[in-house]
Amino acid sequence: MLEVCQLTKRYGGIAVVDRVSFTIRPGEILGYLGPNGAGKSTTVKMIIGLIQPNAGRVLFRGRDVRENLKEFQHSIGYVPEEPHLYPHLSGREYLQLAGRLRGLHRSALEAKMDELLRLFGLWDDRRSPLASYSKGMRQKILLSASLFHDPELLILDEPFSGLDVNAALVLRSLIKALAGRRKMVLYSSHVLEVVEKICDAVLILRKGQVVAHDSVANLRRLMAESSLEGIFAQLTQAEDTDALAQRILDVVAP
Repeated sequence: MLEVCQLTKRYGGIAVVDRVSFTIRPGEILGYLGPNGAGKSTTVKMIIGLIQPNAGRVLFRGRDVRENLKEFQHSIGYVPEEPHLYPHLSGREYLQLAGRLRGLHRSALEAKMDELLRLFGLWDDRRSPLASYSKGMRQKILLSASLFHDPELLILDEPFSGLDVNAALVLRSLIKALAGRRKMVLYSSHVLEVVEKICDAVLILRKGQVVAHDSVANLRRLMAESSLEGIFAQLTQAEDTDALAQRILDVVAP
């Protein structure tokens, strides 16, 4: 079980993540939502140990992850929002590097790596430099690297970015299948339609604070909204989109 307890991060005295708490149990998918700048990516980076919180703790299997951060990191798979990769490496070379850093034995690594390259449609480009890959292709490499050590916890930060429709459908099914195998999934995204279809519960942030944490069905009932999009708009105080569109048109075409 992953437990995030009162996690807080301040920059210049301003809390960009303010006492955020949630739990993910085996087999659960938690949608982590919020407008740009709400604190989603900062939360993720604190969980995986890239930045230190000012307050709060992250527990995994009941233990503070800072007691043995390397052990915790070996138990997680992470797909960041931006696919920053080594551009001079080929797709296959990058996966070899990631697998060795994960401590996978060479024979197991080679078999998994080559099969994933085939399944994600990257086999013909396996020896091409990552600099020549499209964003969607680089995203598939990151997804492969996050999965082949069979992590207990998968953290996805905008994982559908750059993927075509077919690849996105495969990923949606894959996330559900991982939960079916008792994996824990933290899924941060702006694609509310997908979140609504695959997540057991959602947590919505606004200015670093939790404004909702419940199942989509309960939130619909409590807020008298028919969709997650409507709930999100209410809780994050989104401006009237039609009015904003008209104001933009008034500027560019008076």
